Amino acid sequence: MTFISPVVALAVTVGITIFILRSRFSQLIQDVPNERSLHSKIVPRTGGIGLMSGVLAGWMFASEALVWWLLAPLVGLFIVSILDDIYNLSVKTRLLAHLSAAGVLVVGSGTVEQQGVVASVILFFFAVWMTNLYNFMDGSDGLAGGMALFGFGAYSATAWLAQDMVVMGICLAITAAALGFLLFNFHPAKIFMGDAGSIPLGFLAVALGIWGWQRGDWSYWLPLLVFSPFIVDATVTLIRRSLRGVKITEAHREHYYQRTIQLGAGHRSVALFEYGLMAMAGSMALWSREQEFPWQSLLICTAVYVVCMWTIDRHWSRRVSA
Repeated sequence: MTFISPVVALAVTVGITIFILRSRFSQLIQDVPNERSLHSKIVPRTGGIGLMSGVLAGWMFASEALVWWLLAPLVGLFIVSILDDIYNLSVKTRLLAHLSAAGVLVVGSGTVEQQGVVASVILFFFAVWMTNLYNFMDGSDGLAGGMALFGFGAYSATAWLAQDMVVMGICLAITAAALGFLLFNFHPAKIFMGDAGSIPLGFLAVALGIWGWQRGDWSYWLPLLVFSPFIVDATVTLIRRSLRGVKITEAHREHYYQRTIQLGAGHRSVALFEYGLMAMAGSMALWSREQEFPWQSLLICTAVYVVCMWTIDRHWSRRVSA
């Protein structure tokens, strides 16, 4: 069953995405370019429906292994995110859904009893942040899908090394669905995932990170390192904007990947470069998986990220002052 799930996830994702692109359903939710966009043509924003349908279909073969505190809030977020894509729900409504999902995750997983109140509060806010930052980083062809491919792929490999076939199969289904989605989302993208894809993926990064940690598959720090390319970009950008007094809910094009594209790198080049960062982060996590804390891997990744951000900032400053 471990390897049936990803095959089903891949097939369902590809099949539903093709159906969406060839039907009028693709016109239901469209991403219309504006001054904040990095693309110049109207693109369907329904790919997340195909991706998450593939994940859930693949999970049908692992239904007995799934835990309710992961599945229930995930489905809830998926439904709310589809409604948001269609009706553009208010920030308060979306935030309430994200807070509720994080609450169910932390309480239902037994984190309070196992790790204490302080750790639970930290995990609660991290779950909310990760759910949203994944959406923030979904603004370039192949980027969010690539992070799912590499991130959950790293989870799968680590679970395999820990001989946990349950978590490995569940993560492999997400990895396969992400691959199927990328067939249509890599530059030039024929479809975007929308909130229906990015919000659930952000939640899953935390939820499966907690579950694998509880099962002894990896240390608490591994999910942070695996998804660090997204975490660093989104967090540093948020802090810089907050220090300038800008509303964090306001749409913008200040993420490092966005500025790199505006500097002329192009979607394909940025995606491939980001894949390199994702592969590095995943490899460092696997290499350090048995360490209590990955000091060497952390230093290497930090140095790479600092150099990348410094280089982009330097070129951006030249552009602004020109």
